[in-house]
Amino acid sequence: MQERYEEIQGQLTGPGGPFEIGEENVLGERMAVFKRRMRSLRELLAASEAHGAAEYIVLDDRRIRYDQHVQLVARAARELRERYGVGPGDRVAILAENHPEWIIAFWATVSSGAIVGALNGWWTADEIRYGLELSRPKVLIADRKRLARLDAPPRGLPVIEIESDFPSLLASGPAAALPDVPIAEDDPAVILFTSGTTGRPKGATGSHRGILGFVQGSMLSGLRSMMLAAEDQASKPLERLATASLVTVPLFHMSGLYANAVMMLAVGAKTVWRLGRFDPIDVLRIIERERITSWAGLGAMAPRVLNHPDVGRFDLSSIRNLGSGGAPTSPTLQSRMRAVAPNGRQAVGLGYGSSESVSVVAVIGGAELEQHPTSVGRPQPCHQVEIRDPDGHKLGEGEKGEIFVRGPFTMLGYWGDREATARAILPGRWLATGDVGTRRDGRLYIDSRARDMILRAAENIYPVEIEHRLEEHPQVTEAAVIGVDHPELGQEVKAIVVPASGAPDPDPADLAAWVGERLAPYKVPAHWEIRREPLPRNAAGKVLKTVLRGETENAFVEE
Repeated sequence: MQERYEEIQGQLTGPGGPFEIGEENVLGERMAVFKRRMRSLRELLAASEAHGAAEYIVLDDRRIRYDQHVQLVARAARELRERYGVGPGDRVAILAENHPEWIIAFWATVSSGAIVGALNGWWTADEIRYGLELSRPKVLIADRKRLARLDAPPRGLPVIEIESDFPSLLASGPAAALPDVPIAEDDPAVILFTSGTTGRPKGATGSHRGILGFVQGSMLSGLRSMMLAAEDQASKPLERLATASLVTVPLFHMSGLYANAVMMLAVGAKTVWRLGRFDPIDVLRIIERERITSWAGLGAMAPRVLNHPDVGRFDLSSIRNLGSGGAPTSPTLQSRMRAVAPNGRQAVGLGYGSSESVSVVAVIGGAELEQHPTSVGRPQPCHQVEIRDPDGHKLGEGEKGEIFVRGPFTMLGYWGDREATARAILPGRWLATGDVGTRRDGRLYIDSRARDMILRAAENIYPVEIEHRLEEHPQVTEAAVIGVDHPELGQEVKAIVVPASGAPDPDPADLAAWVGERLAPYKVPAHWEIRREPLPRNAAGKVLKTVLRGETENAFVEE
Protein backbone atom coordinates (compact mmCIF):
# COMPACT_ATOMS: atom_id res chain seq x y z
CA MET A 1 0.00 0.00 0.00
CA GLN A 2 2.85 2.41 0.84
CA GLU A 3 4.29 2.25 -2.69
CA ARG A 4 0.89 2.70 -4.35
CA TYR A 5 0.04 5.59 -2.02
CA GLU A 6 3.26 7.40 -2.95
CA GLU A 7 2.74 6.65 -6.65
CA ILE A 8 -0.76 8.18 -6.62
CA GLN A 9 0.45 11.11 -4.55
CA GLY A 10 3.16 11.75 -7.12
CA GLN A 11 0.66 11.66 -9.98
CA LEU A 12 -1.55 14.22 -8.26
CA THR A 13 1.08 16.62 -6.92
CA GLY A 14 3.95 16.20 -9.39
CA PRO A 15 4.68 18.23 -12.53
CA GLY A 16 1.52 18.60 -14.61
CA GLY A 17 -0.68 17.03 -11.92
CA PRO A 18 -3.98 18.66 -10.89
CA PHE A 19 -2.49 19.51 -7.49
CA GLU A 20 1.05 20.31 -8.63
CA ILE A 21 3.20 21.67 -5.83
CA GLY A 22 5.82 24.40 -6.11
CA GLU A 23 7.54 26.81 -3.73
CA GLU A 24 6.81 30.45 -2.96
CA ASN A 25 7.38 33.00 -0.22
CA VAL A 26 4.48 33.02 2.24
CA LEU A 27 4.57 35.61 5.02
CA GLY A 28 8.35 35.86 4.66
CA GLU A 29 9.04 32.12 4.60
CA ARG A 30 9.76 29.80 1.69
CA MET A 31 7.01 27.16 1.66
CA ALA A 32 5.42 24.48 -0.50
CA VAL A 33 2.20 25.67 -2.16
CA PHE A 34 -0.28 24.44 -4.75
CA LYS A 35 0.72 26.04 -8.04
CA ARG A 36 -2.80 26.25 -9.45
CA ARG A 37 -5.16 27.79 -6.92
CA MET A 38 -7.80 30.42 -6.33
CA ARG A 39 -6.65 33.57 -4.55
CA SER A 40 -9.73 34.58 -2.53
CA LEU A 41 -12.92 33.13 -1.12
CA ARG A 42 -14.87 35.54 -3.31
CA GLU A 43 -13.34 33.89 -6.37
CA LEU A 44 -14.56 30.51 -5.08
CA LEU A 45 -18.04 31.91 -4.43
CA ALA A 46 -18.30 33.43 -7.90
CA ALA A 47 -17.34 30.10 -9.47
CA SER A 48 -20.10 28.35 -7.51
CA GLU A 49 -22.79 30.10 -9.57
CA ALA A 50 -22.01 27.55 -12.29
CA HIS A 51 -23.83 24.94 -10.16
CA GLY A 52 -27.02 26.77 -11.10
CA ALA A 53 -30.25 25.20 -9.86
CA ALA A 54 -28.52 22.60 -7.68
CA GLU A 55 -29.42 22.94 -4.00
CA TYR A 56 -26.76 24.40 -1.70
CA ILE A 57 -28.56 25.00 1.62
CA VAL A 58 -31.43 22.92 3.02
CA LEU A 59 -33.04 23.59 6.40
CA ASP A 60 -36.39 21.91 6.95
CA ASP A 61 -38.59 23.28 4.13
CA ARG A 62 -36.15 26.02 3.08
CA ARG A 63 -34.09 25.22 -0.01
CA ILE A 64 -31.61 27.70 -1.48
CA ARG A 65 -30.09 27.01 -4.89
CA TYR A 66 -26.55 27.96 -5.85
CA ASP A 67 -27.64 30.68 -8.30
CA GLN A 68 -30.02 32.12 -5.69
CA HIS A 69 -27.32 32.01 -3.05
CA VAL A 70 -24.82 34.11 -5.02
CA GLN A 71 -27.47 36.78 -5.60
CA LEU A 72 -28.46 36.79 -1.91
CA VAL A 73 -24.81 37.19 -0.94
CA ALA A 74 -24.34 40.07 -3.39
CA ARG A 75 -27.38 41.88 -1.95
CA ALA A 76 -26.22 41.31 1.64
CA ALA A 77 -22.71 42.56 0.82
CA ARG A 78 -24.14 45.72 -0.77
CA GLU A 79 -26.33 46.43 2.26
CA LEU A 80 -23.50 45.79 4.72
CA ARG A 81 -21.40 48.30 2.78
CA GLU A 82 -24.06 50.96 2.21
CA ARG A 83 -25.98 50.76 5.51
CA TYR A 84 -23.19 49.87 7.93
CA GLY A 85 -20.01 50.98 6.19
CA VAL A 86 -18.44 47.50 6.17
CA GLY A 87 -15.29 47.40 4.08
CA PRO A 88 -11.92 45.64 3.85
CA GLY A 89 -10.46 44.80 7.24
CA ASP A 90 -13.66 45.53 9.19
CA ARG A 91 -15.10 42.82 11.40
CA VAL A 92 -18.65 41.48 11.18
CA ALA A 93 -19.56 39.41 14.24
CA ILE A 94 -22.00 36.51 13.76
CA LEU A 95 -23.72 34.99 16.80
CA ALA A 96 -26.38 32.46 15.85
CA GLU A 97 -27.47 28.90 15.34
CA ASN A 98 -26.89 27.28 11.96
CA HIS A 99 -29.38 29.49 10.11
CA PRO A 100 -28.96 29.95 6.35
CA GLU A 101 -28.47 33.63 7.15
CA TRP A 102 -25.25 32.72 9.01
CA ILE A 103 -23.86 31.27 5.78
CA ILE A 104 -25.06 34.16 3.60
CA ALA A 105 -23.58 36.68 6.05
CA PHE A 106 -20.27 34.80 6.03
CA TRP A 107 -19.94 34.90 2.25
CA ALA A 108 -21.08 38.53 2.08
CA THR A 109 -18.46 39.53 4.65
CA VAL A 110 -15.46 37.71 3.17
CA SER A 111 -16.46 38.79 -0.36
CA SER A 112 -16.22 42.38 0.86
CA GLY A 113 -12.67 41.90 2.13
CA ALA A 114 -14.02 42.12 5.69
CA ILE A 115 -13.45 39.61 8.48
CA VAL A 116 -16.02 37.27 10.07
CA GLY A 117 -15.89 37.10 13.86
CA ALA A 118 -17.48 33.69 14.44
CA LEU A 119 -18.75 34.03 18.00
CA ASN A 120 -19.46 30.82 19.88
CA GLY A 121 -23.22 30.36 20.05
CA TRP A 122 -22.88 28.40 23.31
CA TRP A 123 -21.23 31.26 25.17
CA THR A 124 -22.65 33.01 28.20
CA ALA A 125 -23.35 36.75 28.14
CA ASP A 126 -19.96 37.50 29.72
CA GLU A 127 -18.15 35.45 27.08
CA ILE A 128 -20.11 37.08 24.25
CA ARG A 129 -19.16 40.53 25.54
CA TYR A 130 -15.52 39.39 25.71
CA GLY A 131 -15.62 38.21 22.08
CA LEU A 132 -17.16 41.51 20.96
CA GLU A 133 -14.61 43.56 22.88
CA LEU A 134 -11.75 41.57 21.38
CA SER A 135 -12.94 41.65 17.76
CA ARG A 136 -14.54 45.16 17.83
CA PRO A 137 -16.99 44.51 14.97
CA LYS A 138 -18.63 47.13 12.77
CA VAL A 139 -21.94 45.25 13.11
CA LEU A 140 -23.34 42.24 14.98
CA ILE A 141 -25.55 39.70 13.16
CA ALA A 142 -27.37 37.52 15.69
CA ASP A 143 -30.46 35.42 16.25
CA ARG A 144 -33.14 36.25 18.79
CA LYS A 145 -32.19 33.62 21.36
CA ARG A 146 -28.61 34.81 21.68
CA LEU A 147 -29.52 38.47 21.70
CA ALA A 148 -31.83 37.70 24.62
CA ARG A 149 -28.95 36.01 26.39
CA LEU A 150 -26.74 39.04 25.83
CA ASP A 151 -29.45 41.31 27.27
CA ALA A 152 -28.00 44.47 25.71
CA PRO A 153 -25.27 44.77 23.05
CA PRO A 154 -22.39 47.20 23.61
CA ARG A 155 -23.39 50.85 23.23
CA GLY A 156 -23.18 52.04 19.64
CA LEU A 157 -22.89 48.57 18.04
CA PRO A 158 -25.48 48.14 15.26
CA VAL A 159 -27.35 44.82 15.45
CA ILE A 160 -29.00 42.88 12.63
CA GLU A 161 -31.44 40.36 14.09
CA ILE A 162 -31.70 37.34 11.81
CA GLU A 163 -35.43 36.72 12.32
CA SER A 164 -36.67 40.32 11.91
CA ASP A 165 -33.98 42.35 10.13
CA PHE A 166 -32.19 40.03 7.75
CA PRO A 167 -35.13 39.43 5.35
CA SER A 168 -35.38 43.15 4.58
CA LEU A 169 -31.61 43.26 4.09
CA LEU A 170 -31.89 40.62 1.37
CA ALA A 171 -34.99 42.15 -0.23
CA SER A 172 -33.61 45.68 -0.55
CA GLY A 173 -33.13 47.28 -3.95
CA PRO A 174 -32.38 45.80 -7.35
CA ALA A 175 -30.11 42.88 -8.11
CA ALA A 176 -26.50 43.39 -7.07
CA ALA A 177 -23.07 42.29 -8.20
CA LEU A 178 -20.48 40.78 -5.91
CA PRO A 179 -18.00 43.32 -4.47
CA ASP A 180 -14.87 44.03 -6.48
CA VAL A 181 -12.55 45.42 -3.80
CA PRO A 182 -9.03 43.92 -3.96
CA ILE A 183 -8.42 40.91 -1.68
CA ALA A 184 -4.93 39.48 -1.10
CA GLU A 185 -4.35 35.79 -0.37
CA ASP A 186 -2.94 36.46 3.08
CA ASP A 187 -5.62 38.95 4.10
CA PRO A 188 -7.51 37.81 7.22
CA ALA A 189 -10.92 36.28 6.53
CA VAL A 190 -12.21 34.58 9.69
CA ILE A 191 -11.65 34.72 13.43
CA LEU A 192 -12.50 31.33 14.93
CA PHE A 193 -12.43 31.28 18.70
CA THR A 194 -10.60 28.43 20.40
CA SER A 195 -12.39 26.11 22.79
CA GLY A 196 -11.44 28.07 25.88
CA THR A 197 -11.02 24.88 27.93
CA THR A 198 -8.26 26.72 29.81
CA GLY A 199 -8.45 30.49 30.19
CA ARG A 200 -10.17 32.90 27.85
CA PRO A 201 -10.81 31.80 24.25
CA LYS A 202 -8.33 33.12 21.70
CA GLY A 203 -9.23 34.25 18.19
CA ALA A 204 -7.40 32.08 15.65
CA THR A 205 -7.31 34.21 12.50
CA GLY A 206 -7.49 32.32 9.20
CA SER A 207 -6.55 33.89 5.88
CA HIS A 208 -8.16 33.46 2.47
CA ARG A 209 -5.12 31.34 1.53
CA GLY A 210 -5.55 29.16 4.61
CA ILE A 211 -9.25 28.41 4.11
CA LEU A 212 -8.78 27.76 0.40
CA GLY A 213 -5.90 25.47 1.38
CA PHE A 214 -8.37 23.53 3.52
CA VAL A 215 -10.56 23.10 0.44
CA GLN A 216 -7.78 22.14 -1.96
CA GLY A 217 -6.17 19.75 0.51
CA SER A 218 -9.52 18.07 1.14
CA MET A 219 -10.13 17.68 -2.60
CA LEU A 220 -6.70 16.14 -3.01
CA SER A 221 -7.19 13.63 -0.19
CA GLY A 222 -10.67 12.77 -1.50
CA LEU A 223 -9.40 12.06 -5.00
CA ARG A 224 -6.49 10.05 -3.64
CA SER A 225 -8.86 7.98 -1.49
CA MET A 226 -11.09 7.29 -4.50
CA MET A 227 -8.12 6.08 -6.53
CA LEU A 228 -6.95 3.80 -3.72
CA ALA A 229 -10.48 2.51 -3.09
CA ALA A 230 -10.88 1.58 -6.76
CA GLU A 231 -8.05 -0.90 -6.28
CA ASP A 232 -9.33 -2.27 -2.96
CA GLN A 233 -10.72 -5.76 -3.58
CA ALA A 234 -12.80 -5.54 -0.39
CA SER A 235 -14.69 -2.42 -1.50
CA LYS A 236 -18.17 -2.85 -2.94
CA PRO A 237 -19.40 -1.03 -6.06
CA LEU A 238 -22.20 1.30 -5.01
CA GLU A 239 -24.78 3.41 -6.79
CA ARG A 240 -23.42 6.87 -7.56
CA LEU A 241 -25.30 9.54 -5.62
CA ALA A 242 -25.11 13.32 -5.60
CA THR A 243 -23.08 14.49 -2.60
CA ALA A 244 -25.29 15.56 0.29
CA SER A 245 -23.70 16.50 3.61
CA LEU A 246 -25.57 16.58 6.90
CA VAL A 247 -24.13 19.21 9.25
CA THR A 248 -24.71 18.84 12.98
CA VAL A 249 -21.65 20.79 14.14
CA PRO A 250 -21.88 24.56 14.66
CA LEU A 251 -20.83 27.02 11.99
CA PHE A 252 -18.50 28.72 14.48
CA HIS A 253 -16.39 25.52 14.39
CA MET A 254 -14.03 24.68 11.52
CA SER A 255 -15.92 21.45 10.78
CA GLY A 256 -19.13 23.38 10.25
CA LEU A 257 -17.71 26.39 8.43
CA TYR A 258 -14.64 25.21 6.50
CA ALA A 259 -15.57 21.57 5.91
CA ASN A 260 -19.19 22.23 4.98
CA ALA A 261 -20.23 25.80 4.20
CA VAL A 262 -17.01 26.34 2.20
CA MET A 263 -15.80 22.90 1.13
CA MET A 264 -19.21 21.65 -0.02
CA LEU A 265 -19.81 24.85 -2.00
CA ALA A 266 -16.54 24.20 -3.83
CA VAL A 267 -17.84 20.85 -5.12
CA GLY A 268 -21.46 21.90 -5.68
CA ALA A 269 -22.84 19.66 -2.94
CA LYS A 270 -26.08 19.92 -1.00
CA THR A 271 -25.64 20.86 2.67
CA VAL A 272 -28.43 19.95 5.08
CA TRP A 273 -28.68 21.75 8.42
CA ARG A 274 -30.81 21.49 11.55
CA LEU A 275 -31.57 23.71 14.54
CA GLY A 276 -31.98 22.95 18.23
CA ARG A 277 -30.42 20.41 20.55
CA PHE A 278 -28.79 17.35 19.09
CA ASP A 279 -31.36 14.60 18.50
CA PRO A 280 -30.17 11.15 17.28
CA ILE A 281 -33.59 10.18 15.88
CA ASP A 282 -33.89 13.44 13.95
CA VAL A 283 -30.41 12.86 12.49
CA LEU A 284 -31.46 9.37 11.34
CA ARG A 285 -34.66 10.77 9.81
CA ILE A 286 -32.72 13.42 7.87
CA ILE A 287 -30.17 10.89 6.57
CA GLU A 288 -33.03 8.79 5.21
CA ARG A 289 -35.16 11.66 3.85
CA GLU A 290 -32.39 13.72 2.19
CA ARG A 291 -30.31 10.73 1.02
CA ILE A 292 -27.31 11.97 2.97
CA THR A 293 -23.98 10.70 1.67
CA SER A 294 -21.65 12.35 4.20
CA TRP A 295 -21.88 13.02 7.94
CA ALA A 296 -19.30 13.75 10.62
CA GLY A 297 -20.48 13.30 14.20
CA LEU A 298 -18.22 15.18 16.59
CA GLY A 299 -17.66 14.14 20.17
CA ALA A 300 -20.53 12.02 21.46
CA MET A 301 -22.73 12.59 18.39
CA ALA A 302 -21.54 9.59 16.36
CA PRO A 303 -21.91 6.98 19.15
CA ARG A 304 -25.30 8.39 20.16
CA VAL A 305 -26.59 7.86 16.61
CA LEU A 306 -24.80 4.67 15.61
CA ASN A 307 -25.55 2.89 18.90
CA HIS A 308 -29.16 4.07 19.12
CA PRO A 309 -31.54 1.12 19.59
CA ASP A 310 -33.68 2.33 16.66
CA VAL A 311 -30.84 2.77 14.16
CA GLY A 312 -31.97 -0.33 12.24
CA ARG A 313 -35.36 1.19 11.44
CA PHE A 314 -33.89 3.79 9.09
CA ASP A 315 -32.55 3.49 5.56
CA LEU A 316 -28.90 4.55 5.75
CA SER A 317 -27.90 3.03 2.41
CA SER A 318 -27.00 6.44 0.97
CA ILE A 319 -24.09 6.94 3.38
CA ARG A 320 -20.75 7.02 1.59
CA ASN A 321 -18.59 8.82 4.14
CA LEU A 322 -18.70 8.79 7.94
CA GLY A 323 -16.34 10.82 10.06
CA SER A 324 -15.77 11.80 13.65
CA GLY A 325 -13.72 14.41 15.43
CA GLY A 326 -13.22 16.68 18.41
CA ALA A 327 -11.18 13.92 20.06
CA PRO A 328 -9.33 10.79 18.95
CA THR A 329 -11.83 8.23 17.62
CA SER A 330 -11.59 4.87 19.34
CA PRO A 331 -11.19 1.65 17.33
CA THR A 332 -14.50 0.49 18.82
CA LEU A 333 -16.38 3.45 17.35
CA GLN A 334 -14.57 3.00 14.03
CA SER A 335 -15.79 -0.61 13.87
CA ARG A 336 -19.35 0.50 14.54
CA MET A 337 -19.09 3.11 11.78
CA ARG A 338 -17.98 0.43 9.32
CA ALA A 339 -20.82 -1.83 10.36
CA VAL A 340 -23.47 0.84 9.80
CA ALA A 341 -22.13 2.27 6.52
CA PRO A 342 -23.01 0.14 3.48
CA ASN A 343 -19.55 0.41 1.94
CA GLY A 344 -17.80 -0.60 5.15
CA ARG A 345 -14.24 0.44 5.63
CA GLN A 346 -14.14 2.80 2.65
CA ALA A 347 -16.72 4.98 4.37
CA VAL A 348 -14.68 5.79 7.46
CA GLY A 349 -12.16 8.61 7.48
CA LEU A 350 -10.45 10.74 10.09
CA GLY A 351 -8.42 13.93 9.98
CA TYR A 352 -6.20 15.95 12.28
CA GLY A 353 -6.33 19.72 12.32
CA SER A 354 -7.28 22.70 14.46
CA SER A 355 -8.47 26.28 14.31
CA GLU A 356 -4.80 27.24 14.44
CA SER A 357 -3.67 24.95 11.60
CA VAL A 358 -6.73 26.08 9.57
CA SER A 359 -6.33 23.28 7.03
CA VAL A 360 -6.25 19.55 7.81
CA VAL A 361 -2.70 18.47 8.67
CA ALA A 362 -3.08 14.69 8.33
CA VAL A 363 -5.77 12.32 7.05
CA ILE A 364 -6.43 8.59 7.02
CA GLY A 365 -9.26 6.36 5.86
CA GLY A 366 -10.33 3.15 4.20
CA ALA A 367 -8.13 0.08 4.47
CA GLU A 368 -5.24 2.09 5.90
CA LEU A 369 -7.32 3.23 8.87
CA GLU A 370 -8.52 -0.32 9.44
CA GLN A 371 -4.90 -1.46 9.62
CA HIS A 372 -3.72 1.51 11.73
CA PRO A 373 -6.78 2.49 13.80
CA THR A 374 -4.89 4.63 16.33
CA SER A 375 -3.23 6.83 13.68
CA VAL A 376 -4.51 10.11 12.26
CA GLY A 377 -2.66 9.42 9.02
CA ARG A 378 0.13 10.84 6.93
CA PRO A 379 0.84 14.57 6.76
CA GLN A 380 -0.92 16.28 3.88
CA PRO A 381 1.05 17.92 1.05
CA CYS A 382 2.26 21.45 1.85
CA HIS A 383 2.60 20.49 5.54
CA GLN A 384 5.72 19.70 7.54
CA VAL A 385 5.37 17.90 10.87
CA GLU A 386 7.98 17.52 13.61
CA ILE A 387 7.95 15.94 17.05
CA ARG A 388 10.01 17.94 19.57
CA ASP A 389 11.15 17.54 23.16
CA PRO A 390 10.52 20.21 25.84
CA ASP A 391 13.77 21.96 24.84
CA GLY A 392 12.64 22.25 21.22
CA HIS A 393 14.90 19.54 19.81
CA LYS A 394 13.54 17.38 17.00
CA LEU A 395 12.87 13.79 18.08
CA GLY A 396 13.27 10.64 16.06
CA GLU A 397 10.98 7.90 14.84
CA GLY A 398 8.71 6.55 17.60
CA GLU A 399 9.71 9.12 20.22
CA LYS A 400 6.93 11.03 22.01
CA GLY A 401 6.87 14.78 22.19
CA GLU A 402 4.93 17.87 21.22
CA ILE A 403 3.67 18.07 17.64
CA PHE A 404 4.83 21.06 15.58
CA VAL A 405 3.35 21.90 12.18
CA ARG A 406 4.54 24.22 9.42
CA GLY A 407 2.68 25.18 6.27
CA PRO A 408 1.31 28.09 4.22
CA PHE A 409 -2.22 27.70 5.58
CA THR A 410 -1.50 28.16 9.30
CA MET A 411 -3.38 30.94 11.09
CA LEU A 412 -2.02 34.46 10.83
CA GLY A 413 -2.06 34.62 14.62
CA TYR A 414 -4.39 35.16 17.57
CA TRP A 415 -6.46 38.28 16.96
CA GLY A 416 -5.37 41.12 19.26
CA ASP A 417 -2.96 38.93 21.29
CA ARG A 418 0.66 39.25 20.26
CA GLU A 419 1.98 37.41 23.30
CA ALA A 420 -0.18 34.33 22.69
CA THR A 421 0.72 34.44 18.99
CA ALA A 422 4.45 34.49 19.82
CA ARG A 423 4.01 31.44 22.06
CA ALA A 424 2.09 29.52 19.38
CA ILE A 425 3.94 30.49 16.19
CA LEU A 426 7.69 30.08 16.52
CA PRO A 427 10.50 31.18 14.18
CA GLY A 428 10.05 29.79 10.68
CA ARG A 429 6.27 29.90 11.28
CA TRP A 430 6.25 26.57 13.10
CA LEU A 431 2.98 26.10 14.97
CA ALA A 432 3.20 24.60 18.47
CA THR A 433 0.02 22.52 18.60
CA GLY A 434 0.08 21.57 22.29
CA ASP A 435 -0.64 17.97 21.29
CA VAL A 436 1.58 15.06 22.28
CA GLY A 437 2.29 12.43 19.65
CA THR A 438 4.71 10.28 17.69
CA ARG A 439 5.59 9.50 14.08
CA ARG A 440 5.99 5.93 12.90
CA ASP A 441 6.32 4.67 9.32
CA GLY A 442 5.31 8.07 7.97
CA ARG A 443 2.11 8.22 10.02
CA LEU A 444 1.21 10.54 12.85
CA TYR A 445 -0.22 9.30 16.17
CA ILE A 446 -1.86 11.58 18.73
CA ASP A 447 -1.52 10.59 22.38
CA SER A 448 -3.10 13.51 24.24
CA ARG A 449 -3.12 17.21 24.81
CA ALA A 450 0.05 18.11 26.68
CA ARG A 451 -1.95 19.61 29.54
CA ASP A 452 -3.98 16.38 29.94
CA MET A 453 -0.94 14.12 30.41
CA ILE A 454 -0.77 12.42 33.80
CA LEU A 455 2.57 12.09 35.61
CA ARG A 456 2.55 9.18 38.04
CA ALA A 457 5.82 8.33 39.84
CA ALA A 458 7.82 9.79 36.92
CA GLU A 459 5.82 7.76 34.36
CA ASN A 460 3.97 9.66 31.63
CA ILE A 461 0.42 8.40 31.18
CA TYR A 462 -1.61 9.43 28.15
CA PRO A 463 -5.35 9.35 28.94
CA VAL A 464 -6.51 8.55 25.41
CA GLU A 465 -5.25 4.94 25.40
CA ILE A 466 -7.08 4.24 28.68
CA GLU A 467 -10.24 5.95 27.39
CA HIS A 468 -10.19 3.88 24.21
CA ARG A 469 -9.77 0.66 26.19
CA LEU A 470 -12.69 1.54 28.47
CA GLU A 471 -14.91 2.36 25.49
CA GLU A 472 -14.32 -1.15 24.17
CA HIS A 473 -16.19 -2.49 27.23
CA PRO A 474 -19.75 -3.55 26.31
CA GLN A 475 -21.26 -1.70 29.29
CA VAL A 476 -19.52 1.63 28.54
CA THR A 477 -20.63 4.30 26.08
CA GLU A 478 -18.00 6.98 26.83
CA ALA A 479 -15.15 7.56 29.26
CA ALA A 480 -12.74 10.30 30.32
CA VAL A 481 -9.49 9.90 32.24
CA ILE A 482 -7.89 12.60 34.38
CA GLY A 483 -5.12 12.86 36.96
CA VAL A 484 -5.75 13.41 40.65
CA ASP A 485 -3.15 14.57 43.14
CA HIS A 486 -1.31 12.02 45.30
CA PRO A 487 1.14 12.96 48.10
CA GLU A 488 3.79 10.38 47.13
CA LEU A 489 3.17 9.45 43.49
CA GLY A 490 2.44 12.98 42.28
CA GLN A 491 -0.73 11.89 40.49
CA GLU A 492 -2.97 8.88 40.17
CA VAL A 493 -5.35 7.92 37.40
CA LYS A 494 -9.09 8.56 37.71
CA ALA A 495 -11.68 7.32 35.20
CA ILE A 496 -15.14 8.86 34.72
CA VAL A 497 -17.38 6.35 32.96
CA VAL A 498 -20.83 6.72 31.38
CA PRO A 499 -22.64 3.36 31.10
CA ALA A 500 -24.27 2.30 27.84
CA SER A 501 -27.98 3.05 27.53
CA GLY A 502 -30.01 0.37 29.30
CA ALA A 503 -26.92 -1.30 30.80
CA PRO A 504 -26.45 -1.62 34.58
CA ASP A 505 -23.67 0.32 36.27
CA PRO A 506 -20.42 -1.56 35.65
CA ASP A 507 -18.39 -2.78 38.64
CA PRO A 508 -15.17 -0.70 38.97
CA ALA A 509 -13.26 -3.86 39.85
CA ASP A 510 -14.36 -5.45 36.57
CA LEU A 511 -13.42 -2.31 34.67
CA ALA A 512 -10.00 -2.24 36.32
CA ALA A 513 -9.43 -5.86 35.32
CA TRP A 514 -10.56 -5.03 31.79
CA VAL A 515 -8.03 -2.19 31.50
CA GLY A 516 -5.30 -4.32 33.09
CA GLU A 517 -5.67 -7.01 30.42
CA ARG A 518 -4.19 -4.65 27.80
CA LEU A 519 -2.34 -1.89 29.65
CA ALA A 520 0.45 -1.72 32.22
CA PRO A 521 -0.57 -1.79 35.91
CA TYR A 522 0.44 1.84 36.53
CA LYS A 523 -2.10 2.91 33.85
CA VAL A 524 -5.04 1.15 35.54
CA PRO A 525 -7.28 3.77 37.19
CA ALA A 526 -7.12 3.85 40.97
CA HIS A 527 -10.23 6.03 41.23
CA TRP A 528 -13.60 5.56 39.53
CA GLU A 529 -16.71 7.65 38.98
CA ILE A 530 -19.81 6.18 37.31
CA ARG A 531 -22.19 8.84 36.00
CA ARG A 532 -25.42 8.59 34.03
CA GLU A 533 -25.34 12.06 32.45
CA PRO A 534 -23.17 12.55 29.33
CA LEU A 535 -19.66 13.90 29.73
CA PRO A 536 -19.47 17.70 29.58
CA ARG A 537 -18.30 18.81 26.13
CA ASN A 538 -17.82 22.06 24.31
CA ALA A 539 -19.26 22.86 20.90
CA ALA A 540 -16.28 21.24 19.18
CA GLY A 541 -17.06 17.91 20.85
CA LYS A 542 -14.07 18.02 23.19
CA VAL A 543 -14.55 16.72 26.73
CA LEU A 544 -14.15 19.54 29.24
CA LYS A 545 -11.63 17.97 31.58
CA THR A 546 -11.30 21.20 33.54
CA VAL A 547 -14.96 20.69 34.51
CA LEU A 548 -14.36 17.04 35.44
CA ARG A 549 -11.38 18.08 37.57
CA GLY A 550 -13.52 20.69 39.34
CA GLU A 551 -11.37 23.58 38.11
CA THR A 552 -14.20 25.34 36.27
CA GLU A 553 -17.95 25.12 35.84
CA ASN A 554 -19.54 24.13 32.55
CA ALA A 555 -20.67 27.52 31.25
CA PHE A 556 -21.64 26.41 27.74
CA VAL A 557 -25.31 26.92 26.93
CA GLU A 558 -26.63 24.43 24.38
CA GLU A 559 -30.00 25.39 22.90
